[in-house]
Amino acid sequence: MSASRIKGLIVRQQAGFYAVDAEGKEVTCKLRGKFKQLRANEDLVAIGDRVLFTLLSDESGVIEEILPRDNAFFRLAPSARGDYKQVLISNIDRIFFVFACAEPEPSLRMLDRFLVIAEKQKIPAVIIANKVDLIGEEQARSLFSMYIEIGYPVLFTSAHKELNIEPLREYLVGNISAFSGPSGVGKSSLLNRVQPDLGAQIGRLKESSGKGRHTTVVRQLIPLEDGGYVADMPGLRSLSLWDTEPEELDGYFPEMRDLVADCQYNNCSHIMEPGCAIKAAVQSGKIHPDRYTSYIRLRQGDDL
Repeated sequence: MSASRIKGLIVRQQAGFYAVDAEGKEVTCKLRGKFKQLRANEDLVAIGDRVLFTLLSDESGVIEEILPRDNAFFRLAPSARGDYKQVLISNIDRIFFVFACAEPEPSLRMLDRFLVIAEKQKIPAVIIANKVDLIGEEQARSLFSMYIEIGYPVLFTSAHKELNIEPLREYLVGNISAFSGPSGVGKSSLLNRVQPDLGAQIGRLKESSGKGRHTTVVRQLIPLEDGGYVADMPGLRSLSLWDTEPEELDGYFPEMRDLVADCQYNNCSHIMEPGCAIKAAVQSGKIHPDRYTSYIRLRQGDDL
């Protein structure tokens, strides 16, 4: 490697150090001092960021430039200077929301909130309905049918029965993917089926973070043998629509956004007004009533 600027991908961050993958070679980097002087209200660097760095004589590096992000998945964190945008991962190709069909019962309202956040942050979402073996595929499809009808990809899996592991692997290869879901849904077992020890590697990262329930000291992209990376997104229960105005919420429900123009009033809340195209679509069965309930609760600021 020459002394000129080198392009790389941040694959791990911990305590102010960044592991940058540059064509298969991992270089430990620090930020150039100019970045530390910026009093930003969000993380300047995150795993998934593409950066330019210079190589030093001791084979470490200095990050000189952070290239523009395609997207970023973030949450709000309290700080001494007010609300702080904590960037969990950037430049994601897909985010996978993993829910069990049973044990535990799936919280579809939580899934609706996650999907709205993914829509807002322009990250393609895939729903994984795991533990299909506990209730059977027919019942599982009925449980998640509203999301199929909307157009979200839904993958019905069973780590125990090794159901649909290959289609999941095909989704992941060559991409940067993030996984999230409630505890106990079998996420680690599923990832272990995709690649031996993959789920265990992520589990060890969470164990080593240990400074509090929603604190992640180590954030890392785990490489896949056939190309691509996987990251776990912990603490998503703390995600909220903190920067979302109520009147923009209908744009993040795919089954609603094309109907909004047909409402009688331009600023229709889709709750009380006459001549509402959304309410008419609920009554005609075009919009699932459970999704409409999720919309109302989010619009009213309720925690799903």
